[in-house]
Amino acid sequence: MSTPPRTPDSETAPGAGPAVPGVPSEGEMALEPQRRIPSARQLYRGLFEGESTSVLIALGLVLALFAITHPGFFSTHEIQNVLQNSVYVGVIACGMTFLIAMRQLDLSVSSILALTAAIGALLMNQGWNPWLAALAALGCAGLMGLVNGFLVQTLRINALLATLATLFAYNGLNQGLNASNTVIIGYTNNDVPIKGNHALHNSFFTSLSGNILSIPIAFWLMVLFAIVLTIVLRFTPFGYRVRSIGSNPEAAHFSGISIPRVTYQAFLLAGVVAGLAGLLVLIFFQDADPTVGGSDNLLAIAAVIIGGTPMRGGTGTVIGAMVGAVLLSGVIQSGLTYFSISENWTQFALGVVILAAVSVDSVVRAGRRRA
Repeated sequence: MSTPPRTPDSETAPGAGPAVPGVPSEGEMALEPQRRIPSARQLYRGLFEGESTSVLIALGLVLALFAITHPGFFSTHEIQNVLQNSVYVGVIACGMTFLIAMRQLDLSVSSILALTAAIGALLMNQGWNPWLAALAALGCAGLMGLVNGFLVQTLRINALLATLATLFAYNGLNQGLNASNTVIIGYTNNDVPIKGNHALHNSFFTSLSGNILSIPIAFWLMVLFAIVLTIVLRFTPFGYRVRSIGSNPEAAHFSGISIPRVTYQAFLLAGVVAGLAGLLVLIFFQDADPTVGGSDNLLAIAAVIIGGTPMRGGTGTVIGAMVGAVLLSGVIQSGLTYFSISENWTQFALGVVILAAVSVDSVVRAGRRRA
């Protein structure tokens, strides 16, 4: 059997795959362990440079328009609403970035969010400590992500079809567990208080709700998630493998990367992150509505794409996805509601913003290629 020719990009180190510009190969990581910890400059560039430029421009333009037409939109109360509303889609988008960077996606994340919140609420109403209940619910979210990975990788079902099926399956399971009722912490389905249930007084709720510096704690948590996942995507072997698979699956396989393992890990991560979003929903609303989540899956995918992660894979920006979520589910939706614009026009505005952001991104990328 002839050996495939080596390209300049593959001349990195033994066992390394195609090099990703600006990112150390796996061989380099093995030879230089100290490079696994990013420097301050590397971290700054990983967070703020490159792919997220377009969505930052779009966000700035929309905010400037609102500032001119409705200055009252920038009151402390409205800003808090905008940031709080962007959290759930933003957290989901952070995990979705990994899947799209490797040419996959997960439509079931909104159902995972809702079902995680419901499981946590039900366990708390059964007398579980809220922290333990949250941990168990998060484990269930991870299991749901692994099921998606099994369908896509082991059974070879297209990710779009597989996660569309689990979207309905998880949603149906949620409806069945709750008899289509909202699970309210400390109350039965008949709105009767549960004696001895003091879950809402637990530190799980008291320490993770409220504001810090007039900004919701949930938003600070989203920013923390985004920074941590950016480090994972840009500066760890797992992130390298995700981007290598998205860039060229054949070359990644030839270089020794286990595509099945990385696929399972990426779907597991997306499920856990969606579960974290569900717990944030539970903390804020103190109940689990089976309809919560709605179109958050589609908004998260749109946020990832306009944030600078192309569907063709190979690269990704978690910070860009977070900013895209702030733009779509925070500024646009909250802003148009503040302006008393009907929901139908809100959907229209979301579509226009998505098209505009993608168009700007296309022009910017074309300029970079010409340069």
